[in-house]
Amino acid sequence: MKTLVVIVGPTASGKTDVAIHLAKRYDAEIISADSRQFYKEIPIGTAAPDAEQLAQVKHHFVGHLSIFDTYNVSKFEQDVMSLLEEQFNRKEIMFLVGGSGLYVDAVCKGIDDLPDPDEALREELNKKFEKYGLEYLQQELKRLDEAYYRQVDLKNPKRLMRALEVCLQTGKKYSELRKNKHADRPFNILKIGLEVERQELFKRIAFRTDLMIRSGWLEEAEKVYPYRELNSLNTVGYKELFKYLDGEWTLEKAIEKIKTNTRRYAKRQMTWFKKDKQITWFHPEDMTDMIRFLESNIKNER
Repeated sequence: MKTLVVIVGPTASGKTDVAIHLAKRYDAEIISADSRQFYKEIPIGTAAPDAEQLAQVKHHFVGHLSIFDTYNVSKFEQDVMSLLEEQFNRKEIMFLVGGSGLYVDAVCKGIDDLPDPDEALREELNKKFEKYGLEYLQQELKRLDEAYYRQVDLKNPKRLMRALEVCLQTGKKYSELRKNKHADRPFNILKIGLEVERQELFKRIAFRTDLMIRSGWLEEAEKVYPYRELNSLNTVGYKELFKYLDGEWTLEKAIEKIKTNTRRYAKRQMTWFKKDKQITWFHPEDMTDMIRFLESNIKNER
């Protein structure tokens, strides 16, 4: 049976290098499930594979969009499923790699058939959020869908606004429209998680941040600074550098904030992935055991 190997883990855990090593071994190609690496204008700040890495293995969904494009997880699922159908006609194995848990789950499990966002409604909700704060979104969701209010991360405005959009667009409760059923996939799925000790991960984050700054991250941020309100730029790193460019922070403070907020982001990623009991965890340097795991499971499926 055709096999999709999924490699996940927190930012700076070494997913790209591990994926390239394994993909070369299995004559496979790589699909990025990092939702920020989609954008061609910001490769440094999203730690996208560089030219040398891209030359080693064919990558899909890296730099294929502009920051001005509208894209969502539903479209990603459709695009990846179409690509996999095509690729599995000539390849036995493909790799899906990234730290965006929602995008990984969309490919592995499918997502609910919910209406596309209404731009006018989203703009209205954003304005109310800016004016009244997070509590307004929380109370509106509690009024419209108390069941989802009790289970959602109440500190995540994007989740709150998405649920409110669906409620207001359809007149139905978001919790009732979510099927929460896993889609059947015509391929085997094997999941590898990369995990490093906390202090080691924090060192990796600090080292990579400094390297990205030396590689021209600030200059990259300056180029997209006029478009800083775009959702595609609402991400760790750019928000902090924009504060420096606004004159609010020194560059040193911005860099320290990037490291702090990246550590927090990594913790959130691990919380998401640790809920998935299908993931088998390895240290990123433990290549021998990863290969043994793949050989054993791929062989069992054939």
